[in-house]
Amino acid sequence: MTAEESSYAFIAQVPVRWSDMDAFGHINHARMVTLMEEARIQWLLSAGEKYAPLIKSAMIVHVEIRYQAQLRHDDSPLSIAMWITGHRNVDFTIGYEIRRASAGYDTKPACVASTQMAVVDLEAHTLRRMTVAEKGYLAELGRIGE
Repeated sequence: MTAEESSYAFIAQVPVRWSDMDAFGHINHARMVTLMEEARIQWLLSAGEKYAPLIKSAMIVHVEIRYQAQLRHDDSPLSIAMWITGHRNVDFTIGYEIRRASAGYDTKPACVASTQMAVVDLEAHTLRRMTVAEKGYLAELGRIGE
């Protein structure tokens, strides 16, 4: 693992399906959200049972994506690097850098994005405050050097 790779909390390899492409031959903007979701699920599930209440109660409240280059089916699998950019009492934000399979982590990503996740009490259907342990866990997942 390179120094650049180790600065991220998690890196997922996500295959691009033919159905992810648009008529112009690049990944459809709406499908990019789905590919990010697949990467995020890989990461969140890797947390294990200890943090299952946090993971299972997180829902997206905001998505932001900036496209900096085209990605095509040939660029599969996408390398989606993620980290926690910040957290508050009831939410946290995940940062993403998305690159084609053959791109190095020292290169400019084709796409940068973020998702803000709110933590919900699943039974009451209201926001809930994160525990001290959950906040500590998220603090450990920030990007090194940022």
